[in-house]
Amino acid sequence: MTQDIALTVENLKVYFGGKRGLLPGRSNTVHAVDGLSFEIPAGTTFGIVGESGSGKSTTALAIMRLVHITEGNVTLKNTTISALEGEELRAARSRFQIVFQDPYSSLDPRKRARSIVREPLDLMNIGTKADRNAHVAELFRQVGLRPEQQALFPHQFSGGQRQRLGLARALSTRPELIVCDEPVSALDVAIQAQILNLMCDLQKELGLTYLFISHDLGVIQHICDTVAVMYLGEIVELADRQSLFANPRHPYTKALLNAVPSVKSSQRSSKGRTRLKGDPPSPINLPKGCRFASRCPQAEPQCSQFSPPLSERTNGHKVACFLAQ
Repeated sequence: MTQDIALTVENLKVYFGGKRGLLPGRSNTVHAVDGLSFEIPAGTTFGIVGESGSGKSTTALAIMRLVHITEGNVTLKNTTISALEGEELRAARSRFQIVFQDPYSSLDPRKRARSIVREPLDLMNIGTKADRNAHVAELFRQVGLRPEQQALFPHQFSGGQRQRLGLARALSTRPELIVCDEPVSALDVAIQAQILNLMCDLQKELGLTYLFISHDLGVIQHICDTVAVMYLGEIVELADRQSLFANPRHPYTKALLNAVPSVKSSQRSSKGRTRLKGDPPSPINLPKGCRFASRCPQAEPQCSQFSPPLSERTNGHKVACFLAQ
């Protein structure tokens, strides 16, 4: 039985700038996202992980139509949302919502919690006032907030409670897709676990589809079904969670996993481990060939001359590396 596809991203590109630089022949175009393609089956969680500056959050903002898409298509079910403009885009926004990284700055400090959660319903004129109020009460219950907390202002909530409020707001329009941009990175570890478990419970209860952005591999491993590893605007490895963490193929993925702190790290041998050295190349002046070649301890001459395609190796496990088995 074929699983329905909630989101399809095809050759997504997001470039910033574009004016000529100070030197002749130089451009200052930033290649933030450079040719991403992937699908998210309905009811699953698709994770994107990578270093800061890899293009993760820009990908999220592009899918949400919050930054200009230079090229490519983003399709939600049967609607190409990357082609929508004006009133059509505004009407479609109820179908895809976002949970931001900072639960405090993303909430209006002048509004009470009930108004914050109800705001998308008011803006899109969904249901009667009584229906909206009843829906808000149900959302508070679903995310684990008490009824009397509807009257509070954002500063009266803890960090974890504010993120629950952000989740309730995202759920208010019953979206087909929720984009989560580093939703737990501003929280302590114990609260992170509570929010992640809540998101998993809501997914089971409501059949939600998540696009989950994070730099934290532990969080990605906990919540995601499929994982894409991004480096300098491109996907370098794409696989289901179990396959990627048990058998990483790309040197960059291996380096990210080896960089995760562990209580057993002092007992592990450093022999054969891939370590990250130096900084990524500039997204303005991209190198020829593989973008990771300058930092890769296994790089060969061909790596700096030719760009490896993202190709399937086994059972849907895709890698962009000439040396990967």
